[in-house]
Amino acid sequence: MSDSEQTVYAKRTKTIHYGSLEESDRWHVDRKDNETDGSGKTDYSQLTTADYLSLDEDVAKEKAALLEEFERRKKARLIHVSTDDGEVKSALRKLNEPICYFGEGPADRRLRLKELLSALGEKGLPAAKPAKEEEKPKNQQKETNESTWYHEGPESLRVARFWIANYSLARAKKRLEEASEKVRQHSATKAGRMVELQKHIQQLAPQCSQVGDTRPITGCSINEDSTLLLTCSLSSLCKVWSVPDCTLKQTLRGHTFNVSDVAFRPGVANDSKSEVAMASCSFDGSVKLWSYDSEESIADINGHVPHRVSKLAFHPSGRFLGTACYDASWRLWDLEQKQEVLHQEGHTKAVHCIAFQVDGSVCVTGGLDGFGRVWDLRTGRCIMFLEGHLSAIYGVDFSPNGYHIASGSQDNSCKIWDLRRRQMVYTIPAHTNLISDVKYQKNGGNFLVTSSYDKTAKIWSDKTWQPLKTLSGHDGRLVGIDISHDSQYIVTASYDRTFKLWAWD
Repeated sequence: MSDSEQTVYAKRTKTIHYGSLEESDRWHVDRKDNETDGSGKTDYSQLTTADYLSLDEDVAKEKAALLEEFERRKKARLIHVSTDDGEVKSALRKLNEPICYFGEGPADRRLRLKELLSALGEKGLPAAKPAKEEEKPKNQQKETNESTWYHEGPESLRVARFWIANYSLARAKKRLEEASEKVRQHSATKAGRMVELQKHIQQLAPQCSQVGDTRPITGCSINEDSTLLLTCSLSSLCKVWSVPDCTLKQTLRGHTFNVSDVAFRPGVANDSKSEVAMASCSFDGSVKLWSYDSEESIADINGHVPHRVSKLAFHPSGRFLGTACYDASWRLWDLEQKQEVLHQEGHTKAVHCIAFQVDGSVCVTGGLDGFGRVWDLRTGRCIMFLEGHLSAIYGVDFSPNGYHIASGSQDNSCKIWDLRRRQMVYTIPAHTNLISDVKYQKNGGNFLVTSSYDKTAKIWSDKTWQPLKTLSGHDGRLVGIDISHDSQYIVTASYDRTFKLWAWD
């Protein structure tokens, strides 16, 4: 057997070093110089007990230094430093430190400030306080920007607010008296009426189906006495039809772009002349007012261009017109003063729909930001924030009871809100596609109708929100719906260029 085969190799032990090795190496070099004689060999016989004690003291000092470093890093992590680079530079300047090193970024600079504050201890903290104090006004300013803000309005707005207050108080008194009478009615009487109403709803059938235009129909409205129907379409035309035979009576020409919505003005007789009886709005921002005796508009409302006006609604008094605009605002126009009295902002995205309460004291708006807001027209304040939908709101409406609000959204749901409690009370998983519009029964609020892009409209009972009837038959998505004031007719408008009039058999 050779000598190489008999050789036994010793395995070298692995040494783990903690922290920096600079001090440890320097100590070993000095110790080697002191313990080595001229021959280059270490004389271990000269080591004394004091040398061993000094070695233990050095190890203890290294451990203490490591613990101190760990505590300093922990303290640095707990120190809060502003993320604003300008404030970090200001804090470094107050500490008499360079505000920037070559190649140093904002994150590195912020880390350096933390290291300095941790090393200075309590002495360095007061110098960093101004940086924190400067953050407070900015945070307050950010909160102010996110909240609803108001600006001073013209004298015409003050006149309009006083008029609305006097008008709405009388109507609110009458509504509360009617509500008290309903409460005093016997429960069996109310239950019988509900059963009878549900039977009528089950008998709903198409009374008339009419091709309304050569382009998709985008909106519809029925007048107060349930004798006329107004439709609009993407062909820029608005048409007036008779009810229930759906005969064309008048074509309104004047828009040059797609018309998005129409509405009848309350309190105007069918035989009136040269009086504003109808209103329409367009994608190009134009709003036109129409009369029964002319096919041309008698007045134009300017101020929205070039932003789209998606929906409009008349105040219950007929004096004011509300418009929802895609510049994230809604407007209130006084037809007697013939000017805009309110330009209200508050939504973060386009405002798509608007509806007035039956008293005329408040209105509700819905936007593409997925939120709704209830506005007090007498004070201008936002008195309720509708938060709960997951996507844009395309339809809102007030119940005749004055405190229930329905909202339809792109999230396929319809939510019911209580103005008295200022919260949502129910969510109806109504359709399989987005809800384009919602409407309450006008003379009682006993049922709610929703229209959807799933080509159907559905009727829901009040209080229980159970489905009562599904109105199907359109070949395209439904974009508009309305209920007559006497609850005899329901009209649906669709992208299949037709509208259907539903009535009781």
